[in-house]
Parts: sequence; structure tokens; C-alpha cells
Amino acid sequence: MIFDSPSSGRSDPLAAVLCEVLDADAALAGAEARKTRALARAGRLALDVMAAQRASSRAAEMALREVASEIAAAGCLSDRSVQAQIGKALALVDHFPATVDAWEAGVLSRAHVQAIVDAGTPVPVDRRGEFDVLAVTTAEGLSPGRLRARLATLAERLQPATITERHQRGREERCVRVVLGENGMSDLIATLPTVLAVGIYDRLTQQSRALMDARDETGSPVSAGTGVASSPGSDRLGVSGAAFGIGRTGDGSDEGPERRTMGAADSQERDATAGAGDLRSVDQVRADILADLLLTAAPDADPTRTDDGPGALGAIRARVQVVVPALSVLNPERENIDPAELVGHGPIDIDTARRLAEATRVPWDRVLTHPVTGAVLCTDAYQRTAAIDRHLRARDRHCRWPGCTAPAIRCEVDHNLDYALGGKTHVCNLCHFCQRHHTQKQFTRWQVRQLAGGVMEFTSPTGRVYTDHPLPYSPAVKFISEDLVPPPYRESAPF
Repeated sequence: MIFDSPSSGRSDPLAAVLCEVLDADAALAGAEARKTRALARAGRLALDVMAAQRASSRAAEMALREVASEIAAAGCLSDRSVQAQIGKALALVDHFPATVDAWEAGVLSRAHVQAIVDAGTPVPVDRRGEFDVLAVTTAEGLSPGRLRARLATLAERLQPATITERHQRGREERCVRVVLGENGMSDLIATLPTVLAVGIYDRLTQQSRALMDARDETGSPVSAGTGVASSPGSDRLGVSGAAFGIGRTGDGSDEGPERRTMGAADSQERDATAGAGDLRSVDQVRADILADLLLTAAPDADPTRTDDGPGALGAIRARVQVVVPALSVLNPERENIDPAELVGHGPIDIDTARRLAEATRVPWDRVLTHPVTGAVLCTDAYQRTAAIDRHLRARDRHCRWPGCTAPAIRCEVDHNLDYALGGKTHVCNLCHFCQRHHTQKQFTRWQVRQLAGGVMEFTSPTGRVYTDHPLPYSPAVKFISEDLVPPPYRESAPF
């Protein structure tokens, strides 16, 4: 995202407030960074005392506690919390110096810094400095949410082990546990592969929305999911979650496109009174459906049912949006360089991506990209589908509003220039917006237009201009400096 200042001389109360907020953010970021440096220096004082005295581990701990207690007492804080802050400050200043410099300069916020630290901590120490510099460069113009997805891919390229190897080790830690809470409540925590966890959450979300629509007298149909698809041998493959049963009915039979919409509208005679008096929130409905599914193997509290069957909720399947580089499928050793991606969540191992590709009944989209820039050139498929939608899902991947990371499969397609005003139904006039930002574009003073190459230009009510570029795919061809090529492999000029 690129930001342009409005023309000088424009007088707008909101513009003045915006400038005040931005100035305060920069000052706050600088102050937080300076405090972090001060805490790190405090930690080093304790380390110096330990080194001078060759102290035992207990004595060393006492030195650190002494420093932390001094700062805590002066600030009316807990010495335990201050000691933890000192440890984090030392790690941040020692391993991410470029990030701290940018933070102090007001370029990064605390949320950006946390995203960099979270993504960079698993990177080997000897490559963390390289990650630190690249992360600061990558962060320019990105929201923390979008930055996390970019950094996850960057971190993978610096890992000595492949994603598949680390995923196999991680799978050994999968478990389900109960953490007792208060007032007769507890947390049921399942540690699962990310694709499964996201799929489970998506299915619960779809089912809860269907149930809430059914209790509303004007409830609208609920989509069970449409697929982004692809065929083998392409530059990129994109799919949304057929491994979880998309495109199939509850009895396992094939389901045509005309039956992709499920929910309250599936029955001609809807039980409008089933949800009467139901005031549960989406989170509460999600939790209740999860309990029904685990305890009875079916969502029993289903107001869309009209007979003894399971109802429409039982037929809803999970959706995930996945992008699979074809070259990484053919050569798994490349997966760290160009990993498969679970859109909105980060890289996944190539074995999981391959199983999704093999299991899905939803047609894959083949996404052809520019070999150098990675920009989407076109899409195609072996089955006749909505070509424009395929292209938009491949190009946008998420909501195009500045800073939003909602996956395209959860978004709505917007005519940037309204159809009623002469706007064309063409990729040059269409993009994905989540429901929140689609509504904001329609009913606020924000102006949106699409430039060449799918670049979105947003003009705020104060006249500031923001541009959002489609996230490019990794280039198929990479160039390196001749200085990095060993002499035996350099080609001499023919003249």
C-alpha cells in the first residue's frame, strides 16, 4: 500500500485530527522503542554483574531480580512483569536491531514489531540478522495482519529444514486438553494442523450463520462454499477446501453447482418459529454447535430441518483457500523457496497441499503468472466455470481494502464503478471486498477506483490517497549478482 499526502492548503477538521493521531503514533512508537532499549541496558547491567562475579545460576537470577525490583518499585509495577519485559527487551535489541531502529523512528508500530518478532523467532540465530533487515523493508505500507503473511513466507526461505520436515515434527504434538475455568466453564483446546483447525472453525462459522439466518424472519441463503481450483502443470494452483467435503451432500453424493447454496432457503416451508427468542451471539452459537457435533455427531439444534433428517447444517462443509506453486509440487525441495500457502494464515507443507489437490472434487484454477514480476496474467480451467471470478480470486487472494486480510472466498465482488452508472462487469472494474469494507465503500465518503494491473486507489474523506497493489506471486526466474557467482561458472563476454 502506498500513501500520498493530500494537496496542501486543504482545510478539513478530520485531516487535522488525522495528522494529530499520526504524530502521536510516531511519538508513542519512539517512546516505546527507547523504553525497550533502556530495559535492555538494565538487563545487561545484571549480566555484567554475573560475568564479573562468575556467579552461580541462583546468584545470577538474584542479580536480574535486583535490577527488575528496582525498576518495578519506582514504577509501582510487579517485579515479575518487569523481569519478563527485560528478557523480551534483550531478545529484541540483540536479535532485531533494524526493527528497533525503525520502531524508534516511528516507521513501525508495536503491532508491526510484534509480528516481526513472532515470525523471526523460529528463524535460526545465524540468519536472524538477515531476516531482521528484510522484515523492516517488507513492512513498508503493510498492516500487521498482511505483514504476518509476508513474513511467514520470508521466514520459511531462511529455514534449514523444509516445511514438511517441521510439520511432521509438529504433528507429534497434536492433542486435546481441558483448562478449567471459573463459574463452571472450561476451555477445550485442540492442537491440530493449521489446515484442519481453520477448516473446523470455518465450518462452525458457516453453520452458525445458517442457524442465525434461520431464526430471522428475513433470513437469506447460506453459501456452503465455492471452490477456487486448478489443473496440474500450471504455475500456480488455487483451491478452496474440497478436502473437507465441499461439493458433496451429507450422504456423500455429488453435488452440482446449482446446489452449492445451503441454509434456511433449502426447505420450501421454513420453520420460522424455531429460532424464536434465540438471542445467542455468533460465538455462543459456534460453541453450542461444536458441542452438538462432538457429542451427537450431528448439529441437533438445527432450525432448518423439516423432518427427521439432520437438516441443512449437517450438509455444510468447511472451506479453505489454498495456493499451491506447481513447481514446488513437482520438486518438494523448493517448498521453502516458494511454499504452498493457506491464504490468510501462512505457508503449509507441500504434502498437505498435495493431498488437498488430489482429494478435492472442486475444479482447480490454473493461475499463469509473469516469470519475473509474479503478477497474474490469466487463469483457465478444464471445466467451464466463472472465469472472471477465478481470475479475481487468483489476483486478489484477500479483501483489497488497505490493511485487510480477509480471504477472497469470504469476500464479496464489488463493481468499483457501479453497474448502474455504466461500470463494466470485467476484471478491470471488479475486486474483492469483505462485507465490512464493501458496506464502507458504499455508504461513506471513501472513493475507490481501479488502475491498470489491478492496482486499487483509495481516496479518504480528507483527500489522502492510498494505493493497494495485488500481492505478486514469487517469480519463476530469479536473478543474482555476478559477484555472487563463483568464477568457474561465470560466462565471459563474446567481445
